[in-house]
Amino acid sequence: MADIAGIKKSLTGIAGFDDLTLGGLPTGRPTLVCGTAGCGKTLFASTFLLNGARDYDEPGVFVTFEERPVDIVNNVASLGFDVQSLIEADKLYIEHIVVDPSELEEIGDYDLEGLFLRLELAIDQVGAKRIVLDTIESLFSAFTNPAILRAEIRRLFDWLKDKGLTTIITGERGDGSLTRQGLEEYVSDCVILLDHRVHNQISTRRLRIVKYRGTAHGTNEIPFLIDEDGFSVLPVSTLGLNHKVSNDRISSGVPDLDAMLSGGGFHRATSILISGVAGSGKSSLSAAFCNAACEAGEKALYFSFEESVDQTVRNMRSIGTDLAKWIEAGRMHYIAVRPTFYSLEMHLAIMLREINKFDPSLVVLDPISAFVGSGDPLEVQSMLLRMVDFLKSRGTTAVFTHLMHSQEGVTETDAGLSSLMDAWILLLNREVGGEFNRELYLLKARGTAHSNQVREFVMSDNGIQLVAPYIGDGRALTGSQRQAEEARLRKAELERRADVIRRADRLKQKRRRTLAQIEALQAELDADEAELNFDAEAERVYLDQAASDRSDMEKSRRVAE
Repeated sequence: MADIAGIKKSLTGIAGFDDLTLGGLPTGRPTLVCGTAGCGKTLFASTFLLNGARDYDEPGVFVTFEERPVDIVNNVASLGFDVQSLIEADKLYIEHIVVDPSELEEIGDYDLEGLFLRLELAIDQVGAKRIVLDTIESLFSAFTNPAILRAEIRRLFDWLKDKGLTTIITGERGDGSLTRQGLEEYVSDCVILLDHRVHNQISTRRLRIVKYRGTAHGTNEIPFLIDEDGFSVLPVSTLGLNHKVSNDRISSGVPDLDAMLSGGGFHRATSILISGVAGSGKSSLSAAFCNAACEAGEKALYFSFEESVDQTVRNMRSIGTDLAKWIEAGRMHYIAVRPTFYSLEMHLAIMLREINKFDPSLVVLDPISAFVGSGDPLEVQSMLLRMVDFLKSRGTTAVFTHLMHSQEGVTETDAGLSSLMDAWILLLNREVGGEFNRELYLLKARGTAHSNQVREFVMSDNGIQLVAPYIGDGRALTGSQRQAEEARLRKAELERRADVIRRADRLKQKRRRTLAQIEALQAELDADEAELNFDAEAERVYLDQAASDRSDMEKSRRVAE
């Protein structure tokens, strides 16, 4: 139950619808659900009634004027409702009223008094708070007098409102009006229009709240789904720029790519665009993102619009990435569907539903360019913009791949989303020397300093590596030309080193010869010095002896005198 803006509301339990109406349907008032055949009116009404009985302790009465009770039970059984247990617990009562115009005759003051008596009994049977009348055209098919018809329609709506019943009345779409009688929409407090349209051989179901007295509500057309999960409404047009940012980093699964960003990896909850021509490695790089997320204990959701899960698993094994183990472990969910299988809105609705169910930290759309041929470019851009905003609001990292048909104008994308992306990785194939080589450019990474150098994108059994190409003569060489240039440079380096070694050896030999010459000269010098010392000593001895001899002679002369 909810009470918003003074209007008490009853929750329907229909995914997304209660958010769209800010609380559900008006309590104690009639709601008209109209549309063409097959648009989901009965299922919408059934879901509202059964959810009320099962989840909100509000017993209900289902009054059917067309289908038998057993058909109603069978139709909702696939949605997980145990109708029989609700009937046995006096929470649900199904009343089948057959109105056959051929058996009736409108005479005088014929009215719906008998119907009111049957409704009263059914309501008292379970103490009903909710009631469904399906469909109103069958009820009024016996009336031919317009005045009586209008009076009885008003009387029926007033009676239901006086009983305080939260009511859903289903009605067929009229010609130029919401219903065949053209009156029910005016006396209803809430009118919901369901539409099932086909455009370009693709069907789409949409819901629009035509009016809702006394409260604010969404007014745009909203896609809805009818599948094994029941009736689901996704109000994707209400998203806005109110998401939070994160400073956490996530790995791309390629260490060389992470190293190109300051901080080692991309910011969490950012939108990353990988664009390139066919065969440039977009899907392989996307798979590397998923593999890294799963290795970190997180969950990844992969939407493929070109390849099946088995094909992708096989292809990724060739580059050392095993996605099968993550799929089997429940960490990765792979959904493959052709872009032409649904309308753009339906694709978006399904993807948002799957994201809400799986709650991944990383989502891959491969490739977004597959939608370009499915609708108007502005519609494609709008659909993808909603996806970007939705993922940002959840704090989910998004990886979008985009197939370029030409390498001319590489700074643009068909969907016009490059300006909306937080990071952009460009993969190109270059033909040089008779071979194609892949190159990676990190064109932008908002909020992160990053390398602006081109890298050669190499895939092998060991995964993905980014090799710095040889830059010379004003151009980057990749592949065999880079290898040949690197080999030439290694040879030149070896020759240079050998020449340095030879010159060092010659210098050593010259040093040894010079040292030997110095040693010989030193020896000769030492010999000359020794001879000089010997001569000096002999001269000293000679002089001493001469002095001694003179002294002796002088002494001998004095004695002789």
